Amino acid sequence: MSNVNKRPQKTVTALDAITADLVAVLVAVTDGDPRIMTIEHAAALPSGPFQFAHRSLQMGLRAWVEAQTGHPLGYVEQLYTFADRGRSGDPDAPHRISISYLGLTREEEGREGADAQWSSWYDYFPWEDHRDGPPAMLTKIIAPKLKAWARSADEPALQKTRWRRAAITFGLDGREWNEELTLQRYELLYEAALIPESVREKGGEPAVPGRAMTGDHRRILATGIARLRAKIKYRPVVFELMLEEFTLLQLQRSVEALAGRLVHKQNFRRLIEQQELVEETGAMAADTIGRPAKLFRFRQGVLAERAVIGSKLPLSRS
Repeated sequence: MSNVNKRPQKTVTALDAITADLVAVLVAVTDGDPRIMTIEHAAALPSGPFQFAHRSLQMGLRAWVEAQTGHPLGYVEQLYTFADRGRSGDPDAPHRISISYLGLTREEEGREGADAQWSSWYDYFPWEDHRDGPPAMLTKIIAPKLKAWARSADEPALQKTRWRRAAITFGLDGREWNEELTLQRYELLYEAALIPESVREKGGEPAVPGRAMTGDHRRILATGIARLRAKIKYRPVVFELMLEEFTLLQLQRSVEALAGRLVHKQNFRRLIEQQELVEETGAMAADTIGRPAKLFRFRQGVLAERAVIGSKLPLSRS
């Protein structure tokens, strides 16, 4: 038989392979601190490859999280799929697709021996916490470094474009801080080679404080933070993070922890009452300072309708 029409067979190498990793951004709020589940000495998010034995992507994710952390997954939703080349830090690694998920839970200790721990997400993004006002690093470190990066562009037009992006995303030059732009801020620092993840690829010395993570995991975490900050304004997903009974102050502090900025106390409580999100339990909190505070719980009707009920939170702009 003639081989004239046969196409030559391509040799498949490791660089041709594509693998799919399942990555979990598992969030809790403890004592007013937004926490994430981490592994590898807090340098990575729980993750693992999708395998043929997994019946679905979500089942595979749940299996990896429980195996690595001893913590079962409750509420979870797909976050984003990352397929960029060259973001793993290893140029010889096969092309990886990262399918990420956002999970909400309450902090619990993992099983003994599990390589997992809860870490504050502000350890990784210290510039994102504005509850006590803009962090000093914004004006002392980030703004000057971004200005120098903008000026390093060859063309004046590009210099202006770079600085405009920096001013908008970081709330500089009198612009308002937008807590939902977490990913855009991280990507800008990456592009300017100011953080360890980009320095691994481009060389140089990282200039901006913040704990690094393996591969592209801090980028995935930034995406999860941005998603959750947007979501708490129109869906009461904060339910998943609270104990069954809580004070209104505890609820407010949890929202502020996630948003990274304060909410107006009176407006917040008025909104909660108007939307009938909670109901009194009839009990009082025993561990409060001063006058005992009423304990509340989320109304069962709200819990049943959480997918359609909104709750726009009055974030303070002062």
